[in-house]
Amino acid sequence: MSTPSNQDPRLDDAAVTDENVLAQHQKLVGKQPDEKGQYRLMPLGMLFLFAGFIFFGATYLGRYSGKFDARIYDENVKEFGAVKKATGPVDPVVLGEKLFNNAACNTCHQATGTGVPGAIPPLVGSEWVKGTEERTVRIVLYGLQGPITVAGGNYNSAMPAFGKVAGSGYNWSDEKVAAVVSYIRHKWGDNAAPVTAAKVAEIRTKEGDRKAWTADELMKIQ
Repeated sequence: MSTPSNQDPRLDDAAVTDENVLAQHQKLVGKQPDEKGQYRLMPLGMLFLFAGFIFFGATYLGRYSGKFDARIYDENVKEFGAVKKATGPVDPVVLGEKLFNNAACNTCHQATGTGVPGAIPPLVGSEWVKGTEERTVRIVLYGLQGPITVAGGNYNSAMPAFGKVAGSGYNWSDEKVAAVVSYIRHKWGDNAAPVTAAKVAEIRTKEGDRKAWTADELMKIQ
């Protein structure tokens, strides 16, 4: 019968010192580069970038949000957040100049009012501009078709209707028609008196919806 060994395997651990343990761990782990504790500039840069976005967004909302009041975006609110400034009546000649320069008037008759030789009659020296407002208003309201003599030259072109009448591509209000006619007659009609919107409305009501005028028809109007 064999005798059990009295040797305890755990006794071998006594030979394992702290220095040996550290040495073995060092071999297993390997030497890690310091690299400043794995520090990177990118996360810090992203932090500043997003912080800048947040600051800009907060500043923008604070300035343009209108305190998030729904009335800011209601186009039917006439006054909000400020006192409405008192304004005087609009000068029809000034308004007429803006309309003339922004519409087909400028393209055809030119800013100088000289028109296009052989194609578009001039406003400068035009007996139609210097004559009665009854004719000029009708021309702008309803347009003009067919041959016409202007300042000694013969023309045969078509002018579109600008007023709020059937077939008009512009549908200008009576105020706008009056303003353009006033500007034309002021600038190239020997400083004629302004035409009123009431006068335009009177002519439009009288004539109703009709086709463009001809020079012969207009000559019958005094």
